[in-house]
Amino acid sequence: MNPKWKLTKLERNWILYDVGNSAFTLLIATIMPIYFNYLAGNAGLSDVDYLAYWGYAASIATLVVAVLGPVFGTLADTKGYKKPIFLISLLVGAVGCISLGFARQWLVFLVIYIIAKIGYSGSLIFYDSMLSDVTTEERMDHVSSQGYAWGYIGSCVPFVVCLGLVLGSDAIGISMEMAMAASFAIIAVWWFALTVPLLKSYKQKYYVEKQPRAIRESFKRLGRTFRNVRREKKVFVFLLAFFFYIDGVYTIIDMATAYGSALGLDSTGLLLALLVTQIVAFPFAILFGRLSQKYESDKLITVCIAAYFGIAVFAMFLQTQVQFWILAVLVGMFQGGIQALSRSYYTKIIPAEQSGEYFGLLDICGKGASFMGTTVVSVVSQLTGNINKGVGMIAVLFVVGMILFRISVKVEQK
Repeated sequence: MNPKWKLTKLERNWILYDVGNSAFTLLIATIMPIYFNYLAGNAGLSDVDYLAYWGYAASIATLVVAVLGPVFGTLADTKGYKKPIFLISLLVGAVGCISLGFARQWLVFLVIYIIAKIGYSGSLIFYDSMLSDVTTEERMDHVSSQGYAWGYIGSCVPFVVCLGLVLGSDAIGISMEMAMAASFAIIAVWWFALTVPLLKSYKQKYYVEKQPRAIRESFKRLGRTFRNVRREKKVFVFLLAFFFYIDGVYTIIDMATAYGSALGLDSTGLLLALLVTQIVAFPFAILFGRLSQKYESDKLITVCIAAYFGIAVFAMFLQTQVQFWILAVLVGMFQGGIQALSRSYYTKIIPAEQSGEYFGLLDICGKGASFMGTTVVSVVSQLTGNINKGVGMIAVLFVVGMILFRISVKVEQK
């Protein structure tokens, strides 16, 4: 192996968290909405209402994190604070994940899901901001891409076990509810166990010194950051662009299985198709990391946005299982690239010692966008009674995101 591709121990430990938390991400995208459909069906909810309520729950979780994220991110930049707050977020997510196994009523299930996703999403703010502490600027694209790549393929390990439990529950002689409870527990244990190496080895390299009133001071620093972002045009315009194009990405991730289920597609086929997404995403995420050594990150991000626009248009006309499989492969090809390169690109253009608060702002854009995307899909689906029209609204946001991103690149080059 070329020495420049070799990962350090700290970089590997950081990547392991991607492997751990991606199992929860895959659970949300696959088994969890199908189980919610099972609970909703038992309560007599229609397919349209099922999709809408799932979208509303995702929207509430992302909105809460969007509001709290910048404050927590700013506080985490204080010396010695980032790791403890990261751990708290992790525990909220993992304990929430286990608790989902005890929910038997659809509304209770959604409430616990919201809490678990808040913990998961909050942990990512601190995790992403650790990138500047664990590697160097010239290696960021490579390390970030490796994180997503190994996250995709690694998450398949507990997912296959859980899938076997759920699909084979009758053969094993256990109920669907018991199989799901075991699955939630397996994911939570996997997630936490793979975080332990990072918790042991991570040290905050960039920080601001502790202040007498850390929380009040964090609000002041956040206010200064908002003012600075308006003056730093390259960061400001990128955040606007990210708001729009990542909207479509997160909405597709959050609602793909729910969308397929609402269309009446076979649940087993949906799960296997999304497993293929993870497998396809592994080599393509690594490929984009390698390509970033030859081509500018902004050009690669542009390619990914254009590809996602095509994916969103294709999704409007989706009707069959085969089409869903094609959609799953296409998403896998570009999902890791757009997420990893956006993360490393942003890390390069912000101050390292303020990474937490700046990633808190990025999270506002990411989670705020996801809130808008899932809400728009849910509202349009209910108003028109047509799920495809709701999904089709996503394509417009990729167009806006592309335009703003190219403007941000021109601003940076001046």
